[in-house]
Amino acid sequence: MDFSDAFLNATVLQKYAPSILSGVWVTLYLSAIIVVAGTALGLILACIRACGWKAVNFVIIVYADILRALPPLVLILIAYFGLPGVGVLWSSNLVLFIVLTLILAAFAEEIFWAGITSVGKGQWEASRSTGLGFAQTLFWVVLPQGVRMGLPPLTNRAIAVTKMTALGSVIGVPDILNQATTAQSFSGNASPLTLAALAYVALFLPFVLLARWLETRFAWKRT
Repeated sequence: MDFSDAFLNATVLQKYAPSILSGVWVTLYLSAIIVVAGTALGLILACIRACGWKAVNFVIIVYADILRALPPLVLILIAYFGLPGVGVLWSSNLVLFIVLTLILAAFAEEIFWAGITSVGKGQWEASRSTGLGFAQTLFWVVLPQGVRMGLPPLTNRAIAVTKMTALGSVIGVPDILNQATTAQSFSGNASPLTLAALAYVALFLPFVLLARWLETRFAWKRT
Protein backbone atom coordinates (compact mmCIF):
# COMPACT_ATOMS: atom_id res chain seq x y z
CA MET A 1 0.00 0.00 0.00
CA ASP A 2 1.50 3.34 -1.07
CA PHE A 3 1.22 6.67 0.78
CA SER A 4 -1.66 8.06 -1.27
CA ASP A 5 -3.73 4.91 -0.83
CA ALA A 6 -3.05 4.83 2.90
CA PHE A 7 -3.81 8.51 3.65
CA LEU A 8 -5.76 9.83 0.64
CA ASN A 9 -7.89 6.96 -0.54
CA ALA A 10 -10.61 8.56 -2.67
CA THR A 11 -13.14 5.79 -2.10
CA VAL A 12 -12.76 5.92 1.69
CA LEU A 13 -12.83 9.73 1.72
CA GLN A 14 -16.00 9.83 -0.32
CA LYS A 15 -17.71 7.25 1.87
CA TYR A 16 -16.91 8.83 5.24
CA ALA A 17 -16.83 12.54 4.35
CA PRO A 18 -20.50 13.07 5.38
CA SER A 19 -19.96 11.64 8.86
CA ILE A 20 -16.85 13.72 9.40
CA LEU A 21 -18.73 16.79 8.16
CA SER A 22 -21.37 16.12 10.80
CA GLY A 23 -18.54 16.03 13.33
CA VAL A 24 -17.38 19.43 12.07
CA TRP A 25 -20.75 20.94 12.94
CA VAL A 26 -20.66 19.39 16.41
CA THR A 27 -17.14 20.74 16.99
CA LEU A 28 -18.09 24.17 15.67
CA TYR A 29 -21.22 24.36 17.81
CA LEU A 30 -19.47 23.25 20.98
CA SER A 31 -16.52 25.58 20.34
CA ALA A 32 -18.82 28.58 19.85
CA ILE A 33 -20.84 28.11 23.03
CA ILE A 34 -17.73 27.27 25.07
CA VAL A 35 -16.01 30.49 23.97
CA VAL A 36 -19.08 32.63 24.67
CA ALA A 37 -19.87 31.06 28.05
CA GLY A 38 -16.26 30.76 29.21
CA THR A 39 -15.36 34.33 28.27
CA ALA A 40 -18.49 35.74 29.88
CA LEU A 41 -17.94 33.78 33.10
CA GLY A 42 -14.29 34.83 33.23
CA LEU A 43 -15.23 38.49 32.79
CA ILE A 44 -17.86 38.26 35.54
CA LEU A 45 -15.35 36.67 37.93
CA ALA A 46 -12.74 39.36 37.16
CA CYS A 47 -15.31 42.08 37.86
CA ILE A 48 -16.30 40.44 41.14
CA ARG A 49 -12.63 40.19 42.06
CA ALA A 50 -12.22 43.92 41.40
CA CYS A 51 -14.70 44.61 44.20
CA GLY A 52 -12.02 43.61 46.70
CA TRP A 53 -13.97 41.14 48.86
CA LYS A 54 -11.15 39.11 50.36
CA ALA A 55 -13.05 35.90 51.07
CA VAL A 56 -14.66 35.87 47.63
CA ASN A 57 -11.38 36.74 45.94
CA PHE A 58 -9.68 33.84 47.71
CA VAL A 59 -12.28 31.43 46.32
CA ILE A 60 -11.89 32.86 42.80
CA ILE A 61 -8.09 32.59 42.97
CA VAL A 62 -8.23 28.99 44.20
CA TYR A 63 -10.74 28.11 41.47
CA ALA A 64 -8.61 29.71 38.75
CA ASP A 65 -5.38 28.10 39.94
CA ILE A 66 -6.86 24.61 40.27
CA LEU A 67 -8.67 24.67 36.92
CA ARG A 68 -5.56 25.93 35.15
CA ALA A 69 -3.40 23.27 36.80
CA LEU A 70 -5.52 20.16 36.24
CA PRO A 71 -5.31 18.36 32.88
CA PRO A 72 -8.66 18.78 31.06
CA LEU A 73 -8.89 15.07 30.29
CA VAL A 74 -8.78 14.24 33.99
CA LEU A 75 -11.70 16.58 34.68
CA ILE A 76 -13.66 15.18 31.75
CA LEU A 77 -13.21 11.60 32.95
CA ILE A 78 -14.08 12.49 36.54
CA ALA A 79 -17.25 14.29 35.45
CA TYR A 80 -18.37 11.61 33.01
CA PHE A 81 -17.41 8.43 34.86
CA GLY A 82 -17.20 9.63 38.46
CA LEU A 83 -20.24 11.84 38.98
CA PRO A 84 -22.76 9.09 38.10
CA GLY A 85 -21.56 7.37 41.27
CA VAL A 86 -23.15 10.19 43.29
CA GLY A 87 -26.27 10.38 41.17
CA VAL A 88 -25.20 13.11 38.72
CA LEU A 89 -25.81 11.94 35.17
CA TRP A 90 -24.68 14.26 32.39
CA SER A 91 -24.53 13.59 28.67
CA SER A 92 -21.12 13.50 27.04
CA ASN A 93 -21.80 16.80 25.23
CA LEU A 94 -22.82 18.51 28.47
CA VAL A 95 -19.75 17.20 30.31
CA LEU A 96 -17.44 18.51 27.62
CA PHE A 97 -19.21 21.88 27.55
CA ILE A 98 -19.13 22.37 31.33
CA VAL A 99 -15.52 21.26 31.81
CA LEU A 100 -14.07 23.31 28.95
CA THR A 101 -16.20 26.33 29.83
CA LEU A 102 -14.91 26.28 33.40
CA ILE A 103 -11.33 25.89 32.19
CA LEU A 104 -11.60 28.77 29.72
CA ALA A 105 -13.29 30.90 32.40
CA ALA A 106 -10.33 30.28 34.74
CA PHE A 107 -7.86 31.51 32.13
CA ALA A 108 -10.13 34.36 31.00
CA GLU A 109 -10.53 35.58 34.58
CA GLU A 110 -6.78 35.85 35.01
CA ILE A 111 -6.40 37.60 31.64
CA PHE A 112 -9.15 40.12 32.38
CA TRP A 113 -7.85 40.63 35.90
CA ALA A 114 -4.38 41.41 34.53
CA GLY A 115 -5.98 43.92 32.18
CA ILE A 116 -7.94 45.56 35.00
CA THR A 117 -4.92 45.85 37.28
CA SER A 118 -2.82 47.29 34.45
CA VAL A 119 -5.02 50.39 34.37
CA GLY A 120 -3.34 53.07 36.45
CA LYS A 121 -4.71 54.01 39.85
CA GLY A 122 -4.85 57.61 38.68
CA GLN A 123 -7.60 56.78 36.22
CA TRP A 124 -9.69 55.27 38.98
CA GLU A 125 -9.19 58.37 41.12
CA ALA A 126 -9.87 60.77 38.25
CA SER A 127 -13.07 58.99 37.35
CA ARG A 128 -14.28 58.89 40.92
CA SER A 129 -13.53 62.60 41.30
CA THR A 130 -15.94 63.37 38.45
CA GLY A 131 -18.76 61.78 40.39
CA LEU A 132 -18.72 58.30 38.88
CA GLY A 133 -19.36 55.45 41.30
CA PHE A 134 -17.20 52.35 41.60
CA ALA A 135 -19.32 50.29 39.22
CA GLN A 136 -19.51 53.10 36.67
CA THR A 137 -15.75 53.60 36.78
CA LEU A 138 -15.17 49.88 36.39
CA PHE A 139 -17.55 49.39 33.46
CA TRP A 140 -17.06 52.64 31.57
CA VAL A 141 -13.41 53.49 32.17
CA VAL A 142 -11.38 50.49 33.35
CA LEU A 143 -12.97 47.49 31.61
CA PRO A 144 -12.76 48.87 28.05
CA GLN A 145 -9.01 49.29 28.49
CA GLY A 146 -8.53 45.98 30.29
CA VAL A 147 -10.53 44.02 27.72
CA ARG A 148 -8.63 45.68 24.87
CA MET A 149 -5.28 44.64 26.34
CA GLY A 150 -6.55 41.16 27.09
CA LEU A 151 -7.94 40.38 23.63
CA PRO A 152 -4.76 38.88 22.08
CA PRO A 153 -3.95 36.44 24.92
CA LEU A 154 -7.64 35.65 25.38
CA THR A 155 -8.02 34.77 21.70
CA ASN A 156 -5.00 32.46 21.85
CA ARG A 157 -6.30 30.78 24.98
CA ALA A 158 -9.79 30.38 23.51
CA ILE A 159 -8.29 28.65 20.47
CA ALA A 160 -6.27 26.33 22.70
CA VAL A 161 -9.29 25.41 24.82
CA THR A 162 -11.70 24.90 21.90
CA LYS A 163 -9.22 22.54 20.24
CA MET A 164 -9.63 20.44 23.37
CA THR A 165 -13.09 19.50 22.11
CA ALA A 166 -11.19 16.61 20.50
CA LEU A 167 -10.89 15.17 24.02
CA GLY A 168 -14.62 14.57 23.90
CA SER A 169 -13.98 11.61 21.62
CA VAL A 170 -12.95 9.55 24.66
CA ILE A 171 -16.47 9.88 26.13
CA GLY A 172 -18.37 9.53 22.86
CA VAL A 173 -18.92 13.12 21.77
CA PRO A 174 -19.55 12.81 17.99
CA ASP A 175 -17.01 15.48 17.06
CA ILE A 176 -14.50 15.47 14.20
CA LEU A 177 -12.01 13.15 15.88
CA ASN A 178 -14.63 10.71 17.09
CA GLN A 179 -16.15 10.39 13.63
CA ALA A 180 -12.71 10.06 12.03
CA THR A 181 -11.43 7.37 14.40
CA THR A 182 -14.68 5.43 14.00
CA ALA A 183 -14.35 5.64 10.23
CA GLN A 184 -10.71 4.60 10.42
CA SER A 185 -11.66 1.55 12.48
CA PHE A 186 -14.31 0.43 10.01
CA SER A 187 -12.29 1.15 6.87
CA GLY A 188 -8.88 0.01 8.11
CA ASN A 189 -7.48 3.09 6.38
CA ALA A 190 -5.99 6.32 7.70
CA SER A 191 -7.69 8.54 5.12
CA PRO A 192 -10.49 9.62 7.51
CA LEU A 193 -7.83 10.86 9.94
CA THR A 194 -6.25 12.88 7.15
CA LEU A 195 -9.64 14.39 6.38
CA ALA A 196 -10.11 15.17 10.08
CA ALA A 197 -6.76 16.95 10.18
CA LEU A 198 -7.75 19.04 7.17
CA ALA A 199 -11.08 19.83 8.82
CA TYR A 200 -9.33 21.07 11.96
CA VAL A 201 -7.02 23.26 9.87
CA ALA A 202 -9.96 24.72 7.94
CA LEU A 203 -11.87 25.30 11.17
CA PHE A 204 -9.17 26.82 13.35
CA LEU A 205 -6.70 28.46 10.95
CA PRO A 206 -8.92 31.54 10.49
CA PHE A 207 -8.96 32.02 14.26
CA VAL A 208 -5.19 31.60 14.46
CA LEU A 209 -4.84 34.32 11.82
CA LEU A 210 -7.31 36.46 13.77
CA ALA A 211 -5.22 36.03 16.92
CA ARG A 212 -2.10 37.06 15.02
CA TRP A 213 -3.89 40.14 13.68
CA LEU A 214 -5.13 41.08 17.16
CA GLU A 215 -1.63 40.77 18.57
CA THR A 216 -0.42 43.22 15.92
CA ARG A 217 -3.44 45.51 16.14
CA PHE A 218 -3.44 45.89 19.91
CA ALA A 219 0.28 45.67 20.55
CA TRP A 220 1.79 48.58 22.43
CA LYS A 221 3.73 50.83 20.12
CA ARG A 222 7.39 50.77 20.88
CA THR A 223 9.29 53.99 20.96
